[in-house]
Amino acid sequence: MISPDLSAAEFHKSSRSGGGDNCVEVATNLPGLIAVRDSKNPSGPMLTFSPTAWNNFLMDIRSEEI
Repeated sequence: MISPDLSAAEFHKSSRSGGGDNCVEVATNLPGLIAVRDSKNPSGPMLTFSPTAWNNFLMDIRSEEI
C-alpha cells in the first residue's frame, strides 16, 4: 500500500480541545482525504480517512452526544 503525501496537510485542533496539548488535529484541505494526528506528536503516525468515512464517524459521534 502506498502512503499518501501529507506534506501539504494543514492541521487544526478541535474547537473542543480547550487549547490544551492533549488533542486531536485534523487536516481537511487535502483532496479526497482527511488526515488525523495527535497534537503531542505531530511528526508521528497519522490516520487517513475518506471524506465519506470521516463524515460517517462525525455523525455517529454527534448522535451519541447528550
